Amino acid sequence: MLVLVAPGQGAQTPGFLTPWLELPGAADRLAAWSDAIGLDLVHYGTKADADEIRDTAVAQPLLVAAGLLSAAALGDVAPGAVAGHSVGEFTAAAFAGVLDPTAALKLVRTRGLAMAEAAAIAPTGMSALLGGDPEVTVPHLEKLGLTPANVNGAGQIVAAGTLEQLAALEADKPEGVRRVVALKVAGAFHTHHMAPAVATLEQAAKELAPADPTVPYVSNKDGRTVDTGAEVLARLVGQVANPVRWDLCMETFQALGATALVEVCPGGTLTGIAKRALPGVATVALKTPDDLDAARTLVAEHTAV
Repeated sequence: MLVLVAPGQGAQTPGFLTPWLELPGAADRLAAWSDAIGLDLVHYGTKADADEIRDTAVAQPLLVAAGLLSAAALGDVAPGAVAGHSVGEFTAAAFAGVLDPTAALKLVRTRGLAMAEAAAIAPTGMSALLGGDPEVTVPHLEKLGLTPANVNGAGQIVAAGTLEQLAALEADKPEGVRRVVALKVAGAFHTHHMAPAVATLEQAAKELAPADPTVPYVSNKDGRTVDTGAEVLARLVGQVANPVRWDLCMETFQALGATALVEVCPGGTLTGIAKRALPGVATVALKTPDDLDAARTLVAEHTAV
């Protein structure tokens, strides 16, 4: 059984879409999406520097567009489940037919702008903790006023809060944590700091008519599969201020009988976690078009006829 997954913010790198735009129809598709959302995705995916694409309002639609573009290049795929990490849930919603690609990109453009605005209220950020036991780490973070915003499994937790709180974490690491690494994001995502963005998204979501998922859609909120488009949309709105439970998503992949996982562009992060947390599950990360053949082979081998 194949799982198709999409990465979240921080996976982008300067110029990462350049080779993808050489594929037939890719440049036209990206240009059309750019016009639809009022953002030059071609520029940001090929010529912009690291600081430009770190901007939340840019990074989020850029990542969703990259995931959709690479999935289209992969061809017809019938996964047994789909999921996305944080903003990657919008990509997954398009994979599942809940939103069409343009609707997903328009909503995520609103999300990125709203989250950037919320992040500007106070200096906040996120840091990954390397090593440690979650049962020890989580209470320690809460003692410092931080939120375990991403519980990714395989021992990886990402803390979020004010820069002052993150500095305190650096000086007072939980027992067993080797390093605290600041992430290339511009705010404390998936925490109460993002509450203003939730209200903005609620208004934008009222204009949409989501369809029910055509394949099992696994939610970041609790790792459960969601059966209705209305519930998927409600979770997309709420997850902005709620922790990402990728660990629970992977437990669901196992329960569903996953044997393979393909991560769309810019792949690498989720396949890395899967290699540690899902032993025996074959993985391919789509980083460049050179990875398409390996992904197609994996799809053919792990998709039920």
